[in-house]
Amino acid sequence: MDKIENEAKYLTYKGHIVFGKQSMPYFDRMPKEYSENEACFVFVNRGEVSVRAPEEYFDLNEKSGVLAKCLNYYFETKQKNRAAEEDIEVIAVLLYPGILEQLFDFELSSSVHSINYDIKQVVINELLENFKRSISLLIDNPELADEKIIEAKLKEFVLLMTKSQDIPDQYEFLSNLFSPVNISFKSVINQNLYTNLSLDELARLCHMSASSFKRKFNAVYNESPQKYISRMKIEKAAHLLKAKNLRVADIAYDVGFESVSTFNRNFLNTYGKSPSEYRLS
Repeated sequence: MDKIENEAKYLTYKGHIVFGKQSMPYFDRMPKEYSENEACFVFVNRGEVSVRAPEEYFDLNEKSGVLAKCLNYYFETKQKNRAAEEDIEVIAVLLYPGILEQLFDFELSSSVHSINYDIKQVVINELLENFKRSISLLIDNPELADEKIIEAKLKEFVLLMTKSQDIPDQYEFLSNLFSPVNISFKSVINQNLYTNLSLDELARLCHMSASSFKRKFNAVYNESPQKYISRMKIEKAAHLLKAKNLRVADIAYDVGFESVSTFNRNFLNTYGKSPSEYRLS
């Protein structure tokens, strides 16, 4: 099989990328990169991915998409997909407050919103599916996408999202989309405790630098993040070892260790026994 390469195509409007299509091989973990104060919607055109957000985790395929404010999160793929040596393709709609304020003659800073979400999974209905196809067509044929067409498509997307999510009106939707992100530090830690996220990746989910994250963690938990997270993983592993039908290797990965050898070493340091010896005892 030929090696799958990254391929990206974009449509721009007033100097900003507003629609994009990207094909790539399956990967382990990829951060969502932002520019300015953009929000976005991502369709999966082919393949499967998962979204690891600060306080949520969910799977995406051709029947679902993700709507997100300007917050940090990751796309991930599962081992079975990476082993298949296939590819994934996504189509993105990028939304900027300045552009939308002009298109809708609406001042976001003066709006009041009654709904609140930072990121959410959205079911792709027939209207959204048709919209995705139309955007894909324009991206593949950029000569068709003049400013008027792009403006119409941006307005259409806002209207479709308003209707599909049962939001009272388009201004309510836009108001929420660019309202401040509200992240609970403890909630982020609890949600992502038993993962293989590095400290830098965990800090990014908390919208912090690594140094700020470590200081905050010590202040909240009275323990360094390395010690606390390792201890919690080992304690959960010890509980899971009581179930005789679970393989040690599976337990190691379930609690967030990247290798069985690292898991065994940490477990031995904590309990003075290997996982297998602990199970027998």
